[in-house]
Amino acid sequence: MTEKESVLVSWIGGNDLTARSKGQLGPLLSTLKHAQFKRAELLYNYPIEDVEPYLAWLHENINTPIRAQKVSLTSPINYGEIFEASSAHLKCVQNETESISILLSPGTPAMQAVWVLLGKTCFPAKFYQSTLEQGVQLVDLPFEIAAEYLPVAQQLDTRQITRLTKVDVPLDAAFDDILTQNPIMQRLKSQAQVLSERDVPVLIYGETGTGKELFAKAIHNASSRKNKRMVTLNCGSIPPELIDSELFGHKRGAFTGAIADRKGVFEQANAGTLFLDEFGELEQAVQVRLLRVLQDGFYTPVGAIQEKKTDIRLIAATNRNLMLDVADGQFREDLFYRVAVGVLQLPPLRQREGDLLFLIENLLGSLAAQDPFFEGKKFSAAAKNLMLQHQWRGNVRELRSTLIRAVLWSKGNILDVEDLSQALFDFPTGNTDILSLDVSHGIDIQSVLGNVAEKYIKQALSLSDDNKTKAAELLGLKNYQTLSNWMKKYDIK
Repeated sequence: MTEKESVLVSWIGGNDLTARSKGQLGPLLSTLKHAQFKRAELLYNYPIEDVEPYLAWLHENINTPIRAQKVSLTSPINYGEIFEASSAHLKCVQNETESISILLSPGTPAMQAVWVLLGKTCFPAKFYQSTLEQGVQLVDLPFEIAAEYLPVAQQLDTRQITRLTKVDVPLDAAFDDILTQNPIMQRLKSQAQVLSERDVPVLIYGETGTGKELFAKAIHNASSRKNKRMVTLNCGSIPPELIDSELFGHKRGAFTGAIADRKGVFEQANAGTLFLDEFGELEQAVQVRLLRVLQDGFYTPVGAIQEKKTDIRLIAATNRNLMLDVADGQFREDLFYRVAVGVLQLPPLRQREGDLLFLIENLLGSLAAQDPFFEGKKFSAAAKNLMLQHQWRGNVRELRSTLIRAVLWSKGNILDVEDLSQALFDFPTGNTDILSLDVSHGIDIQSVLGNVAEKYIKQALSLSDDNKTKAAELLGLKNYQTLSNWMKKYDIK
């Protein structure tokens, strides 16, 4: 792939600055190695002493010319300041080149949102993203933003947009905050209320955006520990070398950078509730140490000699199937049984029959209560039908952000299919387990069978050096004529 005449524009993110010490490339260097650009124009909001060594490291690894500009932001999520800095930067780049590419991955969600807004309106650009899981990809954003929509959205100031897009669970969350008409969800609410009255560990399963933290806070607030703290830790966001410090705390001088004593979450949550999100991401070595604390309540801070005692109620959440991880040896069986006492399996939104339109009305009402801009906004019947067909991979979290986008980009109070289509994200379908397809939304059974047939017939032909008789035997078919019939039926070359 070549983008020799294009300029890559990007923020320098925290993952970029820490990549070298982790033996990784980071999003920015990965992209610059993946494609050839005319030059890279970078923005950063970090201290110069942190950025200069990183820039030197970049120059050592690539030949692409690099220009980096310091931007002073009062906050990395201040939409107004980010918009002004990014817009001015893109204007200068546009004056010097005909083609712009934007790397979305580094920076905060606010920075990414502004890049999309500017790159889809005033400064047409290609978009890239870079992740450890999928590498560097050219992103096809499945919507357009018309410039005429921008003045409407600007009726909301930065603080209003920031407040509306926040989906933090309220500290006083109660079971009444879990909105549903679905019988399965109503039963789960009843089970969670029973668990709140018993001081036992709870394990909550569910996809992203299904409400795991909302359930956890409702359980805590209805429990005997409600007057004590509930401390939350996202286990998936902590580097492995810091997880012990986050869990158990550390003493001053325990490691480089430990300039003072620090309390871990077990001490912070003492007498209250500890909520471990993305629980299934813990490494096995950490699982061993965690099991000991849950068994006897004792732990030792990093760099300390004397043990400490803690009394917490544990609530863990994960989107992984821990029973499969136990069977594969990736998760300790004894820790699983220690935590999986009260188990709640939250269904995805697409399986919550009767809830989608109910949630839409309630979310629009909630947004209108926060800002008059959202008052009187309604969706047409056709737009509602389109939402009923959508898969909602991000569940309620995705639904809320989609409603905000649709309203911000709409021209009137009645939002139609065109308004909604611009707000929906249609992700490409990956290789899905054929036994887990959602038939309720309709599937093409012939296509499914054809994909299976093509996969295994091609493997059999390859193993048999294209000998149809041998391939038919490998596939359990009667003879090569039967195999030929299958190949003809599913158009397998």
